[in-house]
Amino acid sequence: MLIDGKRLLIATHNPGKLREFEFLLAPHGIGVEGAAALGLPEPAETGATFAENALLKARAAAEATGLPALADDSGLVVYGLGGEPGIHSARWAGPARDFELAIRKVLDGLRRRFGSFAAADKRAAFVAVLCLCHPDGRHRFFEGRVEGTLVDTPRGARGFGYDPIFVPDGFEKTFAEMTAEEKHAISHRRLALDAFVAAIEQD
Repeated sequence: MLIDGKRLLIATHNPGKLREFEFLLAPHGIGVEGAAALGLPEPAETGATFAENALLKARAAAEATGLPALADDSGLVVYGLGGEPGIHSARWAGPARDFELAIRKVLDGLRRRFGSFAAADKRAAFVAVLCLCHPDGRHRFFEGRVEGTLVDTPRGARGFGYDPIFVPDGFEKTFAEMTAEEKHAISHRRLALDAFVAAIEQD
């Protein structure tokens, strides 16, 4: 499953996600290699669900390299926006991946729908679905989900994406205000990766 017995191919071109995979897998003695470093193209994410998009990315990387590949599709599900941005979370940031723009779209969307942010349904969840795909097409899924609440003013300079407006249940800090250790102890990607590691250790 591992490249040269030490590294796992991660089918992502997102440096923030790659850093999280590196941080979370290091305690298990697993290094990571990103698709971008191998010169692999980014496949179009045409799936209708997180699982479908994760499979598309993992399958493309596995077929291109002949190696097992792990892909993640994840995003912010805002209940007051009918589940958006969901699988379109990265697209809301535009081609420049401007997540300040994406955050404004979320907050403005809630204000428009409910008349004000104070009146809005501020419940949200971060969802991550991992897919491990082998070159022969065999694949498995692993999911993690963290429920929380949105705030109307971005807080914190850590993390990436929508982290500055998401406060996980049971905490007062946004993901972007937490240290890497604090966030990764409870994150959606951590929960999905825990399921992945437990599965491969049983194999």
